[in-house]
Amino acid sequence: MDVIYYPTHPQMLALAGIAVIALFAAWAWFYFRAKSRSRRLHRRFGPEYVRTVNQFGGRRKAEAELMAREQRVERLHIISLSAPEAARFSQAWADLQARFIDNPKGVVLQADQLVRELMQKRGYPMVDFEHRSADISVDHPALVETYRAAQAIVVRDERGTADTEALRRAVVYFRVLFDELLEVTTTAHAVMPSQQPAV
Repeated sequence: MDVIYYPTHPQMLALAGIAVIALFAAWAWFYFRAKSRSRRLHRRFGPEYVRTVNQFGGRRKAEAELMAREQRVERLHIISLSAPEAARFSQAWADLQARFIDNPKGVVLQADQLVRELMQKRGYPMVDFEHRSADISVDHPALVETYRAAQAIVVRDERGTADTEALRRAVVYFRVLFDELLEVTTTAHAVMPSQQPAV
């Protein structure tokens, strides 16, 4: 006949204590892992992290979105331009900028188009603006707000509500992103929408 073993009261307490410790250790591991992930994403995305948290209404959903962006961009084949390609794009921008005084509205649309062409040449997919700005935010988080500000002026211009000063700002914002994508090191600083740089 088999003997059935029943744990004693002290053994039950010890098992319960071990279970509580294991649960606490698991909770602590998940907590510190989440904190570490939050710090990493906040460092990488900067203001875009805060914007995404506000947009998604919480940290968890925002971080899932930012990590999805990272994974998506990692799968892209982003390339550097050859010297002749970079020179061609730089010349196209110089030609565009020289036409601003005579045709500010047309130049803003051309600047938007030239930035898209450069993004496509580097390997970014040409989908809707939100998707493009999300992709840009992974490698150029300091500039995505500038890109959004430029695009907002393009939309205002399409509605007929953007004055010449706004159009000038849009060209400057596009230029900052253009230089960064072109990997021009002389304009490595971001121009934020609140600043008033000159064309």
